[in-house]
Amino acid sequence: MITQEQIANAVCEIYKEAAIILPTDVKNALKNAYDVEESDIAKLNIKSILDNIDIAEEKGIPMCQDTGLPIIFVKLGKVEVENLQEGIIEGVKKATQTVPLRTNVVDPLTRKNTGNNIGKSIPQINVELSDKPELELTVFPKGFGSENNNKLAMLLPGEGIGGIKKFFKEAIISAGGKPCPPTVIGVGIGGSSDMVMKLAKKALLRPVGDKNEDKRLANLEDELLTIANDTGIGPMGLGGKTTTLGVNIELADTHTAGLPVGVCVQCWAARHASITLKDE
Repeated sequence: MITQEQIANAVCEIYKEAAIILPTDVKNALKNAYDVEESDIAKLNIKSILDNIDIAEEKGIPMCQDTGLPIIFVKLGKVEVENLQEGIIEGVKKATQTVPLRTNVVDPLTRKNTGNNIGKSIPQINVELSDKPELELTVFPKGFGSENNNKLAMLLPGEGIGGIKKFFKEAIISAGGKPCPPTVIGVGIGGSSDMVMKLAKKALLRPVGDKNEDKRLANLEDELLTIANDTGIGPMGLGGKTTTLGVNIELADTHTAGLPVGVCVQCWAARHASITLKDE
C-alpha cells in the first residue's frame, strides 16, 4: 500500500522543487528568447529573470514571492492508496512550513487568510484514472498575477478556427504585461465551460515546444504563438519579440451547438513538478 505518510512526504518534496527550480524546458526557452531579442530593454528583462532563477536555485528559496494556489493533478493507477486526500493536504501544510511558502489561501468574501494554504476545496485536487500500477502526483502552484488574466469564450460553431484566433489575440492583448511575460499559454478547445478551462490548465503541464500529436493542433499552436509574439508586448510588457514562449493546446469533443475555448495564462515562472509512487 502507498501510505498517507508517503503521499504527504512526496507532495512536500515536489512542492519544494516546483517553487524553487524552474523546469529545464522553460529555462531553455528563456535563454533562446534572450538570444533572439534585439531590444536592449527586452534583453535586460530576460537577463533579470534568468539571474533570478539562478539565485533561487543557489539559495534554495522560491523563485517568486507569489508561491501560488496549491493545485494538484493526480493520476491514480491500479494501486492501493491510503487516505489520498488527507495525504495531499498534509503535504501542502508541511511544504508551507518548511519551504516556506507564502500563505495565499483566503475566504473569497471575508478575505480571512487560513494561514496554511488549506481551505474549503483547497488544495484543488484533480484525479484522473490510469491503467498503470502507480500513483503519479503533480504539483502545479498557480500564481494569480497570471491566473487573473485567464479568459473563457463560448463561441458559436460557425466562428470556427478564425474565431478561436480572434479570441486568443484579444486575450493576449487584454493581459498585456500584467502576467509577467514572457508567458506560456495553455489553450483548451471543446468540452463544456468548466472542462475547457481545465483542458487549458492541463496543457501547461506539457513542456514548452512539445507539439501536440494532432497535426491540426500542432499547426494551430504555431499560429497562435506567432499571433502572441506579433503583438510586441514583450518581456514584462515593455516591448520586444518574445511575449510568449510557447502555446500548448488540448482538445475534447463538444456539443453540436457550441465551441468552448479557454485560455490559461502562465507567467515566465511556469512551475510544476511530478513524482511517481509505486505499491512496493
